[in-house]
Amino acid sequence: MAKRTETAVPASLGASRLRWVPLRFPQGSNAVLVLVCLAQFMVILDVSIVNVALPSIRSGLHFSTTGLQWVVNAYTITFGGFLMLGGRAADLLGRRRVFLAGTALFGVASLLCALASSRGLLLGARALQGFGGAVISPASLSIIATTFTEGAPRNRALGVWGAMAGLGGASGVLLGGLLTQGLGWPAIFLINVPVGIAVIVASRRAIPESRGEHAHRHFDVMGATLVTAGLVVAVYGIVRSESLGWGSTGVLAPLALAALLLALFVLVEGRFAKAPLMPLSILRMRRLRAANVVVALLYSAVFSMWFFLTLYMQQVLHYSAVRAGLSFLPLTLSIVLMSSIAPRLVARVGVRPVLATGMLSAAAGLALLTGIRPGASYLATVLPGGVLAAAGLGLSLVPATIAAVQGVTAAQTGVASGLLNTSRLAGGALGLAVLSTIAASHTRAQLAHGASHLGGLTSGYQLALGVGAVTCLVGALTSIVLLRSRADSGTPEPACPASASTLGEAPAH
Repeated sequence: MAKRTETAVPASLGASRLRWVPLRFPQGSNAVLVLVCLAQFMVILDVSIVNVALPSIRSGLHFSTTGLQWVVNAYTITFGGFLMLGGRAADLLGRRRVFLAGTALFGVASLLCALASSRGLLLGARALQGFGGAVISPASLSIIATTFTEGAPRNRALGVWGAMAGLGGASGVLLGGLLTQGLGWPAIFLINVPVGIAVIVASRRAIPESRGEHAHRHFDVMGATLVTAGLVVAVYGIVRSESLGWGSTGVLAPLALAALLLALFVLVEGRFAKAPLMPLSILRMRRLRAANVVVALLYSAVFSMWFFLTLYMQQVLHYSAVRAGLSFLPLTLSIVLMSSIAPRLVARVGVRPVLATGMLSAAAGLALLTGIRPGASYLATVLPGGVLAAAGLGLSLVPATIAAVQGVTAAQTGVASGLLNTSRLAGGALGLAVLSTIAASHTRAQLAHGASHLGGLTSGYQLALGVGAVTCLVGALTSIVLLRSRADSGTPEPACPASASTLGEAPAH
């Protein structure tokens, strides 16, 4: 047990209630860790909890298959686009202040999601949630970095913070099923409101204010806005291709606008931003570029897997929301298990073999999932492929993070970690847009050729999962070819914060 101190912890979060944390932290820091982890848990929960509720949301608000993916992407795109801006704001305006503002915004947006009576209102509220998450996550990480002394105390705190991803994923799939089936899909958002209020009330007393000492006070809002707008417009163009065709003006015009917005983002970051969110010089590091490409490919495939499997189990196998949630638990636990094993494997054999193995495992799992069909058994089709793909995701996270931060200076570690998270979220959003469009188009073609409704749906899911398998295979080859250079092993100390940052969000699905 940690030695008792004279500094009191707020009564609502008393030391006696915190004995489950087996760490020797400084005075009052247990309360800080609990609060930031609770907020991070809420942010991660809202990615995984929504998946099981997607069929109910689709029925309640009359979404199409391609439209339904916006319920996921409105959150992830905004989250990824404003993630680095949220970190900058926390450093400049005060970490506690920004953390509290982000939590309040997240709670209000969650309430709006629960009350949404139309597709537009729900998607707008989900985007607002994503912005709140982009503020909470880096602010909570900064609070940990400034509260705990460098070395073992900080690394252990980061480990607890990172574990919220696995806990959020495992809780989300089950809690989402229970709430959706018992109270309806609005309850999955409404649950955030009391949690957010509790975090805000307790944090005002428990978390001290701090801010970074910077020579500049520039946020680079223009850069964050351009990259987010570019991703949104790109996804919109991809989704429109399902009904209009890839050669139509309604598709090519948004894609051209997206390319222009992203080009302007590069221009702003390279020439005009006084304090760019993403200094272009960091992209000269080949290992960092390779890690970001591999992570984007991984998430473009595996992130979409959760979307298709929840639709398959509830709409084709006719599972209840609770049963679907329970069915996802082995997959989530597989991610957590392999994420914990991966650091030891990297220390023994190096980054490249572990990352390539993880990508190949994900590819094999997705390939097995192409065997889903109407009337199939969960144990024979969903479980083996799902667990193998999820294990590949968990096995790939640590080596990808280490590859991204190896050789990066301490001052650039935050940027490298933020860039990796942005690649992960952007890859997941774009991959879901592409694969859901492919699935919907193939389903429509199958129905036109006389296939049954369930047969057409399943055929679309099969094709999308097959494309995902090929994508992961390309990622495995990329890691083998581009990560063959120096220092292919190790766990450098500067990588610890970045690793925890990335792992703190990555397994969310």
